[in-house]
Amino acid sequence: MILVGVDLGQPHFDPTLAELAELARSAGFEVLDRVVCRRRAPDAALFVGKGKADEIQALAAAHAAAEVLFDQALSPAQQRNLERHLKLPVNDRVLLILNIFAQRARSHEGKLQVELARLQYLQTRLVRRWTHLERQSGGIGLRGGPGETQIELDRRMIAEAIQRTRQRLDLVKRQRNTQRRQRQRRGTFDISLVGYTNAGKSTLFNALVKARAYAADQLFATLDTTTRQLYLGPEVGQVSLSDTVGFIRDLPHTLVEAFAATLQEAREADLLLHVVDLADPQHPDKIDDVLRVLRDIGAGDIPQVLVANKIDALPPALQPRGRRDEVELDGRRVPRVFVSAAQGTGLDELRALLAEIVRARHAVADAGLSADAAQLTYP
Repeated sequence: MILVGVDLGQPHFDPTLAELAELARSAGFEVLDRVVCRRRAPDAALFVGKGKADEIQALAAAHAAAEVLFDQALSPAQQRNLERHLKLPVNDRVLLILNIFAQRARSHEGKLQVELARLQYLQTRLVRRWTHLERQSGGIGLRGGPGETQIELDRRMIAEAIQRTRQRLDLVKRQRNTQRRQRQRRGTFDISLVGYTNAGKSTLFNALVKARAYAADQLFATLDTTTRQLYLGPEVGQVSLSDTVGFIRDLPHTLVEAFAATLQEAREADLLLHVVDLADPQHPDKIDDVLRVLRDIGAGDIPQVLVANKIDALPPALQPRGRRDEVELDGRRVPRVFVSAAQGTGLDELRALLAEIVRARHAVADAGLSADAAQLTYP
């Protein structure tokens, strides 16, 4: 596979295409080479322009590559034109993420969400999938023909499939709401783990609740939400802890919409544990990416604790001096805890902080204040 990235002046452009390469490897592809170019604006026909497309074609032939993958989203017409020019399958970052999700989804809900996103993506690609069905003319003044009829038929079939999948997802969403209301009636404090993909959320989840959720050093290792009870001591009792799907830069809008039921765990949480890979040099940018997605899904105002994970991977000179401090996050001060989920370092401090937050919530609730006032008491 040949990777292609186009710098259009975006502040977050990755000239090494490291994340795209990791996504490709997570999906089971072998990365043979990478091509990076700079443009003021995408070429309307080929995205990269004819000269660069010729260069990609020669590079793909030299490596005997079977596919070309773009880091940016391609329009249906650009995808079709590139495949004709390169004489190879051409895909983009959106489809790659969809493929990874399709491979990793295990639960009924997760599979429905992936199917909805796939159908929404395919709906915009009919112009490319049905190029063998050309518009035909049968005589003077006549337009249309079998090709146009086939495209309309497939549009209708996909639209009906999307509607059926949405209905099934709505049922799952109602079931989740019923479970959430039951937890609320019991007065359960809900905590959701959020963060950039591969930050160590599932490893932290397993370490806190002694679960066996799948965790691996790969992007999107976990797609399905898992909820367990976390015991925080005799004064606090149990809280509900949920592990959610990881976020990523330029998360396709179809996935944000399709995973609304899963992300609802984050939207309805009392507290978010924002897990960060502190050993990643790009972690400040990834924090901003996660905050952006949280705002997009309506969870931007939920109180957060920043969990700085993987301190065991830091060199001695960069090791934190303490286990807890505070940091400004999205215009507000939030507590930060330094941990190594893999080694168990700092987990006692994290549990103690969570117990403090829950006790503060209970104290406000006992005083008869509203839920909004209770949130204001969080660090």
